[in-house]
Amino acid sequence: MDKMGIAALIAGLVLIGLGIYGIVMFLPEFIFVLKGIVGIVAIIIGIFLAIFGVLLIKD
Repeated sequence: MDKMGIAALIAGLVLIGLGIYGIVMFLPEFIFVLKGIVGIVAIIIGIFLAIFGVLLIKD
């Protein structure tokens, strides 16, 4: 392995650790964010399904 690969691996592990620490420290806020993301994804999927339905009706 070259030096850049080792540096990237160490940086990735540090960021994973910091992310886990942040999730544990701010768990209620993290849950709110997940609920918001699920809502946004549901809206986007609904919009695409509605557009798909309109396109199928036109045919």
